[in-house]
Formats: sequence, structure tokens, C-alpha cells
Amino acid sequence: MGGRAVPSGHGHGDQGGTAGAGERPAGGSAEREPGSGARIVPRRVSFDWDGTPLHWIPGEPTATHVINVLHLLLPAGERWFVKVFKEALPLVTDPDLLRDVKGFMGQEATHSTQHTYVLDHLAAQGLDTAPYLRRLDFLFDVLLGDKPPFRQPVPRREWLRFRLAVIAAIEQFTAVLGDWVLGADALEEAETDPVMLDLLRWHGAEEVEHRSVAFDMYQHCAGTGTTGYARRLYAMAVVAPVMLWLWASGTAYLLRHDPVLGRRLRYSLREHNRAVAKGLLPTWRELGRAIPRYMKRSYHPSQEGSLRRAVEYLASSPAARSAAGAFARATL
Repeated sequence: MGGRAVPSGHGHGDQGGTAGAGERPAGGSAEREPGSGARIVPRRVSFDWDGTPLHWIPGEPTATHVINVLHLLLPAGERWFVKVFKEALPLVTDPDLLRDVKGFMGQEATHSTQHTYVLDHLAAQGLDTAPYLRRLDFLFDVLLGDKPPFRQPVPRREWLRFRLAVIAAIEQFTAVLGDWVLGADALEEAETDPVMLDLLRWHGAEEVEHRSVAFDMYQHCAGTGTTGYARRLYAMAVVAPVMLWLWASGTAYLLRHDPVLGRRLRYSLREHNRAVAKGLLPTWRELGRAIPRYMKRSYHPSQEGSLRRAVEYLASSPAARSAAGAFARATL
């Protein structure tokens, strides 16, 4: 690959946490914020990991590995998203939603690929993640696979609806995290590796961009009535504690197997909260508030974050600009 891309300043755009004017309510594809010109399409990106250190937030191994859990969860998780959405595509009758769902699937497939490259980079630095990844394969391939686990007598269509509800609940958190990383100026102040920061912000921006798609897909395929609403609440009640456990266990695994630390540091809330206080991680309050918002019957994900800020970053991302330039040169 070419030289390492260094992020330019990320635009803040509008800071509002409410839906842009004209955005469609629950049940249909959310429209774009005025003037954003956003379209949900996968983007070419190119990251060069050769110069990225294992602790890419200097002197902050706990903060580094808390965020590194994303690289563990996302390759398998986003492949699973795409697989479930492919199964549900025949149920989509709204052409606008179908277009957005296909764009969502393309973006998630690209995310999965790019985070897999990071796992390869960690392995090259002596941090083997394969044992932990096998747990995630069991989660997505067996517990959340094509058929209900342990031969539970759940109708096929209902099992599909539940998995769509799980994806919608997970996407609530990815939108919140995506918006957080776009505004996390403390990461720059801590001299975070610029390539990793660009990856996180590029991915976060696309999560904000397609924040409503999984929710709209669920509403379209499972309905907005009492049963559909109850299933949505149940899915969040499952997702929230499981994600917390996966994050804690993933961070503990990474710290325990970090070849630089040599088992001298364990995951602790004290160290985690110290990083939060520095602005290197989102606050528990930010994450926790995402749950009651989602539980409201009137809720729609277009209320999350700033689409304008996300689109502005996507236009300036060094990795996206570098890949676009390389593609243009190759076609000359």
C-alpha cells in the first residue's frame, strides 16, 4: 500500500441529537438531513497498518484494548448481519428500503473485511485472537444461526424476526459509538495512531449514516404493533447485557494475552473509568441512556447523532480519499 493516511480535522457539522427536518418516522426508510446528500453505499478504503503500534493510544493499554474489542466482534458479527438480511430480503416490498438495505449490507461487508485486516495485524505483533474468535463463531453460527439452538420449537419466520430485532438493538449501540468517536477530540490529543483513528471514524460515520436501516428493516418485516414492539424490547433486554459481557471478557482476553504487557495488567473498572475521565472512552451514561431511548414506543434511530457530521467526515477520510485516488489512477 501507499504511505500512511493521516486524518484531516473532522467537521462537527450540526451537533443536534434529534432527527433532521423531514426525516421519516418509524416504519419507513429515514430521509437524509437537509443538505447532506448522503446515500448509503459501500466505499472503497485503504489502510496501511505497517506503522501502527500494538498500543495505538500511547501509554493507554486499557483504553486501546477496550476499543480493540471492536475488531474481535465486528468481523463475525457483521458477516452475520449480512447473512440474516439476505434471508429477509424477499420480505422487503418497499423499494426505498430495499435500496438502503442493500447499501447497508455492502457497508457491513466492507467493515468486516477491514477489521479482519486489523486482527491480522494484531497477530503479526504477537497477539493471537483465534481462541476468543471461536467463542464468537459459536455465538453467531450456533446460538444465532439459521435454526433456533437446541432444537427449540420456534417457527422459522419468528426466528428470523427475532434475529432482525437483535440486529436493530445492536445497531442502536453502534450508532451511539459511531457518533461518539466522531467527536472524541481527546483521542487526537492523546496522539492516537492516525490510521487507527481514521478507521474508527470512517466506520463510525457509516454507522451513523445507516443508523436507521436495521430498525426500519425490523419494523417492515415484523410489524409495528404490540407484538412487534414487545419483541423489540425483549431483543434489547438480551443484547445489552450480552454486549457488556462480550466487551468485558474481550478486553480481559486482550490484556491477558498482550505480549508487551506480559500479564502485568488486568482489566479493571478503575483503569476503564480513568480512561473515560480522559475522554478516551465513552461514558457509561452515554451508553446507558441509549437503552431507555430505544425502549420508547415512538423511538426512531434518526434521533441518534448527527448525520451531517458523519457525511462530512466520510468526505474527508484519508483512507477513503486514498482508495478513491488509487482507483481513479488505475482506470486511466
